[in-house]
Amino acid sequence: MIVCSCNVISRSEIEETITGFLRRDPWAIVTPGMVYHAMQKRGKCCGCFPNVVGLIVEVTEAYHREIETPSDRVVQLVSRLRSEHERHEMLRRLAKARRGGVAA
Repeated sequence: MIVCSCNVISRSEIEETITGFLRRDPWAIVTPGMVYHAMQKRGKCCGCFPNVVGLIVEVTEAYHREIETPSDRVVQLVSRLRSEHERHEMLRRLAKARRGGVAA
């Protein structure tokens, strides 16, 4: 499935990139910018970034379950990631509303 149509990036490519970061540092807070930079791409319209953040949360949670990180630590990390995702989504909606787009 294509996640970023501007750069034609698939879900599996993004998942592989995120997993690569987690293999180097399981506690890294991966961002869409880090993912795109690692793939030598740039966000163009950035409409896919919310979906990329969602993938980061999913892949991070699955990775930690796979390496058998204690559940309480996984919950804390995923909670932080989801909180950041929600915060960025709110800011994105507010910015769009200010530009005259659909209100939050």
